[in-house]
Amino acid sequence: MSNYNISRLNEDVKRELSALLREVKDPRVSSGLVSISSCKLTNDLSYCKVYIIALENGEDAIKGLKNAAGFLKRQLGVRIKMRKMPELIFELDTSLDYYRHIEGILDNLHEKDNTKNN
Repeated sequence: MSNYNISRLNEDVKRELSALLREVKDPRVSSGLVSISSCKLTNDLSYCKVYIIALENGEDAIKGLKNAAGFLKRQLGVRIKMRKMPELIFELDTSLDYYRHIEGILDNLHEKDNTKNN
């Protein structure tokens, strides 16, 4: 399958899963502090890694999403017409933590530079 079609499917899956998160009744997920940052389908469309940003209790949110994976996969199949629905694999997105870490390093460098100039 071409990269164009896979990237379109990635965005479609992300959009539909984001909407479906509101319907999950698990309190670990429905707290409102969970969002999807990206989805990556494999080339054979058998697996989909879903990267999650959770402001609180990220590991609990992942456990709740794994419990709701059957419901999400079934509802995704209703909303997106695909021959075979991919297996959903949920992972925490650590890019925000990495961004905060780099920002802290840059702030420390900036503060050291300002103290040297004074």
